[in-house]
Amino acid sequence: MVGAAAAQDMDLTMGILSTPNSLYLKMMEEVPGRFERATGGKVKVTLNDSLVGGTQITASVRDGRVPMSGALHTYLAAEEPRLGVFNLPGLINNMAEYAYLCNAFWCGDVENLWAEKWNSVVLAEGAWCSQALFSTEPIRTLEDFKGKKLRVHNPQTASLMEALGAKPSPLPLSEVAPALQRGVIDGVFTSTCYGNGQEYWRVAPNVQNWKIGPITGWVVIMNKDIWDEIPEDQQTAIRAEMKSLENEALYNFYSVVNAAVDEMKAEGIELWTAPQSEVDRVTAPEYSDAAYQSFYDRAKEVGFDGEAYVEKARRVLGK
Repeated sequence: MVGAAAAQDMDLTMGILSTPNSLYLKMMEEVPGRFERATGGKVKVTLNDSLVGGTQITASVRDGRVPMSGALHTYLAAEEPRLGVFNLPGLINNMAEYAYLCNAFWCGDVENLWAEKWNSVVLAEGAWCSQALFSTEPIRTLEDFKGKKLRVHNPQTASLMEALGAKPSPLPLSEVAPALQRGVIDGVFTSTCYGNGQEYWRVAPNVQNWKIGPITGWVVIMNKDIWDEIPEDQQTAIRAEMKSLENEALYNFYSVVNAAVDEMKAEGIELWTAPQSEVDRVTAPEYSDAAYQSFYDRAKEVGFDGEAYVEKARRVLGK
């Protein structure tokens, strides 16, 4: 049974990150049209990229300050490590593994976490384009990482960089370009598409695929109290549309990534992919153990068995 308010038209604001020229933004821009189509115009969604900051985008939905958002799991990985399991070195290496783990158990687990900890309903999962390292100088060997100041966006990669002798620097996206220009940082881990769209290659012309935390997810969430005001038939239609959006985000992933790589190539920028032998050196236990241990330690504080969780993921992925 729904109340009188549910029978009325709804105008919802959706908080998103300001990330022009990204696959994330491309997918977020589809949400209003899909809601309108699903509900016959009864539920309208307006995107807003300035209402709340990136790190507050999830809390704002939980608290009802913003009805819905396009949030990033990785921003909450320090608080809830299960939301950052895909950034553990060597665990997930491509979109196929990410999607497989998602369908096997991970997306169900985090859907429950969004409900329990952030009072949110998950409507769609997706991911940014494959992560690349844009740097002012080539970083082609394990030794090249030493002393480099690199912008990272998750605690797992930060732990790995520290173990390699690099200096992880968490910076808001808006500060990355000037920081590269002034030499405040030597490089940035970011999505291939976003880095290309922002033309980071003009000041950081070395674009490298190190397969370090290559997939970083996003999620479309709505405040549960607001979701419950939507009539059940409209909820069903919305879920169908958002499932279609999720499939598009997951299964058209590489066509978008490849388009960004081709655009950079046309500008004379080649994507260099680290040979597996060098990836194995960088992610060897003597370096990656630090990232895993921080995950396990935080898991214990939160109240779950981190080692068992990672082992479950490895079994699912056949590793």
